[in-house]
Amino acid sequence: MIEPNREPPTLLVCVTCRADRPLAEGETPPGRRLHDAVAAALAAHPAPPVALRPVTCLAVCERGCAAAMTAPGKWSYLLGHLEAGQAADLLAYGATYAAHPSGAVLPSRRPESLRRAVLGRLPSLLPAPESAA
Repeated sequence: MIEPNREPPTLLVCVTCRADRPLAEGETPPGRRLHDAVAAALAAHPAPPVALRPVTCLAVCERGCAAAMTAPGKWSYLLGHLEAGQAADLLAYGATYAAHPSGAVLPSRRPESLRRAVLGRLPSLLPAPESAA
């Protein structure tokens, strides 16, 4: 659950990701399909746990599709080996990430399909926003 008066974390999805394979002419990149699946899941969600943002490259082409979860004052996580069918699991992960003060989500607390998806993490460059009184 996202705290009142706090922005949800941002899920960045690489929309140009080809999942380490060539694309046929006119084929939609798997990363775009992932983004669109997450967007559709968010549109149907009563309380969206994340804000979705497309990006053009997360530089993990051999481990795509790729996404990252980030929020001010929290660890940022780079995720790989993702597919459009994991959209609901990404939203569940986002909700758990949002609820944790540092954003740390142990593998046992992630949806099964995402337990091995974390490729790396980075500390926050920004302080955590002050909680509303």
